[in-house]
Amino acid sequence: MQIEARRGDITRELVDAVVNAANSSLLGGGGVDGAIHAAAGPDLLAACRELRATTLPAGLGVGEAVATGAGRLAAHWVIHTVGPNRHAGQTDPALLASCFTRSLEVAAGLGARSVAFPAVSAGVYGWEVEEVALVAVDAVRRWGSGGARSEAVGLVRFVLFSDRSLEAFEVALRADR
Repeated sequence: MQIEARRGDITRELVDAVVNAANSSLLGGGGVDGAIHAAAGPDLLAACRELRATTLPAGLGVGEAVATGAGRLAAHWVIHTVGPNRHAGQTDPALLASCFTRSLEVAAGLGARSVAFPAVSAGVYGWEVEEVALVAVDAVRRWGSGGARSEAVGLVRFVLFSDRSLEAFEVALRADR
């Protein structure tokens, strides 16, 4: 599996699946979530409402992931994951790692060969981007070393909004290869 980081706009990525740093309601929000919903258009919100009306009436749990269509995005799917909120006392790195591994499991199940991730839980959820980068890269590497799974998803790209975030992920990618 190839793992890379770049600065950019995740809504413009030409990948099979884009991961959304969603809130548990799945009905849109700010930051990455708001940008993805805005770029994808009303079909994404309709798909999320359908999930809430059927399989996820209580919303999506922290560290879990679920997929919908991608609306007007270039990607085929949006994989929604709810990151832990440090401000709410959710400080366990295993919860954060689960966002990445569960998203990859969903991607593999869909047949996605390429996945773009944001820095889940960095920013308004209070996690330092340097910690997010270390946890995310480690989780993806561990997941990718699982034999056939590493062949299912050939590319994981971290798409970061700022130079600081990009630098944090580049440092994490250079560590412990």
